[in-house]
Amino acid sequence: RSCNPPVGNLATGRTPVTLTTCGQNSTELYCSYPDQNLLHQVPHGCGQPRCTKCNANQPDNSHLPADMTDDFFANPISWWQSAQGVHREEIRLDFETEFYLTHVIAVFKSPRPAAMVLERSQDYGLTWRPYKYFSVNCTATFGLQDDLTEEGSMCTSRYSDAVPCTRGEVIYRALSPANKIEDPYSPEAQDLLKLTNLRLLLLKRQECPCHSSELVEKPQRFAHYAIYDLIIRGSCFCNGHAEECQLANRTGVMENVVHGKCVCRHNTAGDHCEKCAPLYNDQPWKPGDGKTGAPNECRKCRCHNHADSCHFDLSVWLASGKRSGGVCDNCKHNTEGHRCQRCKPGYYRDRGKPMSSAEVCKPCTCQPMGSANATFSRSWRCHPKTGFCYCKPGVAGPNCDRCLMGYWGFGENGCRPCDCARDCDQHTGNCFNGLLFPSSPSYDNEPFFNIPIGGRIPDLVQMPTNESEEEWKWNDHEQGFSALRHPEKCVCKEKVLGSVTDFCQMKYAYVIKARILSAHDKGTHAEVIVKVKKVLKSGKVKIGRSNRSIYPESWTNRGCTCPILNPGTDYLIAGQEDSRTNKLLVNMNSLVKPWKAYLGKQVSDILRTGCK
Repeated sequence: RSCNPPVGNLATGRTPVTLTTCGQNSTELYCSYPDQNLLHQVPHGCGQPRCTKCNANQPDNSHLPADMTDDFFANPISWWQSAQGVHREEIRLDFETEFYLTHVIAVFKSPRPAAMVLERSQDYGLTWRPYKYFSVNCTATFGLQDDLTEEGSMCTSRYSDAVPCTRGEVIYRALSPANKIEDPYSPEAQDLLKLTNLRLLLLKRQECPCHSSELVEKPQRFAHYAIYDLIIRGSCFCNGHAEECQLANRTGVMENVVHGKCVCRHNTAGDHCEKCAPLYNDQPWKPGDGKTGAPNECRKCRCHNHADSCHFDLSVWLASGKRSGGVCDNCKHNTEGHRCQRCKPGYYRDRGKPMSSAEVCKPCTCQPMGSANATFSRSWRCHPKTGFCYCKPGVAGPNCDRCLMGYWGFGENGCRPCDCARDCDQHTGNCFNGLLFPSSPSYDNEPFFNIPIGGRIPDLVQMPTNESEEEWKWNDHEQGFSALRHPEKCVCKEKVLGSVTDFCQMKYAYVIKARILSAHDKGTHAEVIVKVKKVLKSGKVKIGRSNRSIYPESWTNRGCTCPILNPGTDYLIAGQEDSRTNKLLVNMNSLVKPWKAYLGKQVSDILRTGCK
């Protein structure tokens, strides 16, 4: 639920500032009427005035600003008094932080002012705005209507009568029938209730009706303002996220003082719980809802225990459909990403440990001689999800520590191609005559990655974390070749994009834009895994924008596909289909070109207008 700190007297323990104090420079003689309630204006029966002296430097005769805010139960007859003869006086209370105001009570010893203004500042005294005007005649003094006749007016005559001459009260309620607030933490409520400073401007004195010209005492001895008690009721300001407060930016502890630093709950932080705690910024901060009671707690970022803080990012929030906007800060344990969900370059995910483990990312263990420096991201030494290394030409194995099938002579420059139809001895280069797949211990039951240098395979790099690692390993006894990896082994005659007539005469069953993921030599046929990115034309075989296989009908005895299909490259592919087996075919009559935007537009135009 939303929380509310207790209300107390904000003036307790804080000393107001005034323009003057009686007896500041020397002893002053002043007079006042006895402390009794005079309910009617009667010239007689007021009692004799009492005259005494005031000196700010004599404790027994001083009436300092602090006497307004002391304990009015312990010191009921202490008061502050202005210098004699002043008409304009100011009483200001400065707070060390923001507070919420509920009401103000001023108990005067002198007659209440004929005109005064109660103001507040929300920016530590830079600007001021009125709460209420007080006057015996609102229209004549301030040009405002009296709230006794017009409800909701900013001015009132209710507290400006000279009677009683002493202990007359001035009261202001921030929340009144005219100021109805449903949610105390809404912007409208904050604009009304929040303050950093409070100021009373006393603008015009008035005499007690007991005063007459027949009095012996000098009239100026009655010409002062005097206040017994200034009570400012309010609470610390916590946006609905705390119900107690502690000392803020001040030393010393005093009983009954309303402190200004909130003890925040709901995973919030700050002096006023105005922001989320460091690791709880997954959604925008909100104040508690004082109307419904909803706490509007801050939500923890999903950093998998790899970060101590996060920040809210609006673009991430909007992209997620307003479900999650937290971005983790300074990911630890060799992780990175918005949620510290992947391993940094040079490290890979240990699938045997939970994502929250401090040891989830292990350093790559690549064979220095066999691994390539010019990988598609220079800082990557191995695949971040599998740990498989990026190898030099002709080199294979998860750690790039041996020759690929069909290669021999492991060394600084990788491995050299066998001068054979298939494989050869890894050390001597001698051919294995008639053996399709030599039964070598180094090949049995050990899958490996074969990724071309210079290519990019974002479909591997950006796999979702829940994707099976097994899907990206070679199956037993399957080896893949790539013309990009081994250009000296693969030579094909390419089909060119000729005239519109030539293209249409081929009657291609399908035309797609696809990225080559991997090529597999199955012994009896070849299979190429592609990611379909755009379908320009399809026939009887349904084609979706997803991963699927295409089948080259022409492939060489060196394991090359013709036309050449290099892993990591986007192609425009136009070919035939086998609707009986639901296969997309590629042969020497197919059109296979590295994808260019202009080429895609050209073919689209031909398909739309040329082939009828």
